[in-house]
Amino acid sequence: MTSSLHDLAIAFEQSLWKTKLSHRSKSFWYPYRTLNHVQDLEKLASTAGLDLLELCRGPYGKVADIGSADGDLAFFLERQGLSVDVIDNEYTNFSHLEGLRVLKAALNASVVIKSIDLDSQFSLAGEKYDAVFFLGTLYHLKNPFYVLESLARITKYCFVSTRIAKQTADGQSLSRYPLAYLLAPQECNNDDTNFWIFSDHGLRRLIDRTGWNLLSYISMGDTTNSTPADPERDERAFCLLEKRPPFLSASPNPVPGGEGLGKTTVSWDTADGTIGRIFVSVNGGAEALFSDGRRGSAVADWIEAGNNYEFRLYNSDHTELLAKASVTGTLGDG
Repeated sequence: MTSSLHDLAIAFEQSLWKTKLSHRSKSFWYPYRTLNHVQDLEKLASTAGLDLLELCRGPYGKVADIGSADGDLAFFLERQGLSVDVIDNEYTNFSHLEGLRVLKAALNASVVIKSIDLDSQFSLAGEKYDAVFFLGTLYHLKNPFYVLESLARITKYCFVSTRIAKQTADGQSLSRYPLAYLLAPQECNNDDTNFWIFSDHGLRRLIDRTGWNLLSYISMGDTTNSTPADPERDERAFCLLEKRPPFLSASPNPVPGGEGLGKTTVSWDTADGTIGRIFVSVNGGAEALFSDGRRGSAVADWIEAGNNYEFRLYNSDHTELLAKASVTGTLGDG
């Protein structure tokens, strides 16, 4: 009988603890179980009609584990044949990345460790991943919008887990509104790296605004009366996100002609917050700049009957075609 991925993860976790304790005392290591959530990741993928490992085996041949603690998940994924980058901040990591480095050497692993402060205006330009695992980290960030939007530029899929809350400690409802609760420095687990606890609606709004489609969503813990800080009323949301594709359209299309020139409204959205540039080619000729911006619309009021216009949305430096739309002008009323 073939073992499930969860079974493999638990077996690996037990073996990994033996390795950990042979190198450092128990107090040195991150105290929470990471690999226990592999079953939740599998559930998110299957709910979306996907296979967890297969979605990780895309065209870029690489995944990332962000906010990785001791790297348990990263080392497990590597054992499943994946190439893995670990992205964490050595100044806020539980062992300042020493645990990761100890395990990498002990396991003779190829995981690449990158120390990056996600609360800086960081850049992963040039990096592309098939999937990113971003578990238990979002509420530790000062700038969650910036980070999620940045991740939408470098990966197709993203697994996210974070703490959420349905009400404040004194019973005020959060769940109906797109809100985030800002913790006091020692309010939650006496940990001043805890910042934003979103309501369910707030998390979904954040996901939408940063360029993602929500494929599947589960919550666990206190799903009735959760609060931002009480350890007995902790609720966690697990999400599978897919990068929203860039969008370009023209309406009306075809463009009805009359006595003069016709017009159409071109609308676009790069989806990930980057600047896009829209060019137009007439009858296969040279491109001319039409408009630019992250998202918007502009009127082309010079459409001639019998001509074909191709509008093309590029990235800011005109090196990647993101989307296109062909527009034709017609004779008569339509």
